[in-house]
Amino acid sequence: MLRSALLNVMVAAARKAGRSLRRDFGEVENLQVSLKGPANYVSAADRKAEEILLGELAKARPGYGFLGEEGGVHEGSDKSHTWIVDPLDGTTNFLHGIPQFAISIGLERESTIIAAVIYNPVTEELFTAERGKGTFLNDQRLRVSARRLLADSVIACGLPHLGRGDLALFRREFALVQDKVAGLRRFGAAALDLAWVAAGRFDAFWERELQPWDMAAGLLMVREAGGFATDLDGGDAILAKRQVVAGTEVIHRELLGLLKQAEKA
Repeated sequence: MLRSALLNVMVAAARKAGRSLRRDFGEVENLQVSLKGPANYVSAADRKAEEILLGELAKARPGYGFLGEEGGVHEGSDKSHTWIVDPLDGTTNFLHGIPQFAISIGLERESTIIAAVIYNPVTEELFTAERGKGTFLNDQRLRVSARRLLADSVIACGLPHLGRGDLALFRREFALVQDKVAGLRRFGAAALDLAWVAAGRFDAFWERELQPWDMAAGLLMVREAGGFATDLDGGDAILAKRQVVAGTEVIHRELLGLLKQAEKA
């Protein structure tokens, strides 16, 4: 595929940060980590990767704003563009030696995500998308799955842990969904979950209590691959409400109905 100059900048930044993460992942038992919150660890690798991304993206587009998980907001002179970045989505997986984590970069232009990169440096799977140009995995065009029955579907989810989120609500959701689908999966990296929906590996995904950097890139990928993504009320306030339901048209609609049913139970 022929990438735009903008997407080339994002891919180059992700690959450079990915090399750093891959080295640190090989020595994960030696990492110096600090406790950032309940079950939310931040490592030296995480901070280093964000510094690389900030430096590379700022060098290529010096006026753009930057919203990162570790460093927060960096205001830019160009108020219409903001990078939304997670340098290491799946930190807990990383720290446990599980190779299911990724760098996620989304570019927001006037409240619309226009370009996205999600990169797993261990598997070297590189997901990219641009608004109106489709979603790709290592240069292969992606489409969401063609499944139309919940009973045939594999659904990914997030789940509350260590005092975070509404565990009772999730148990109701889990019970309702589990009874209707072929399988439920919890992989621990929302950016990759969304990318895998775009790739047709998962038929849908839902999670609450996410952050913009967990979702920004993946939302564009799902939509550019022909899928649907909304908040849990069926609207477009995904980043504001910090929740998402994404999937194929039919499975998204069916899943949304089950989740609303669980809310009312």
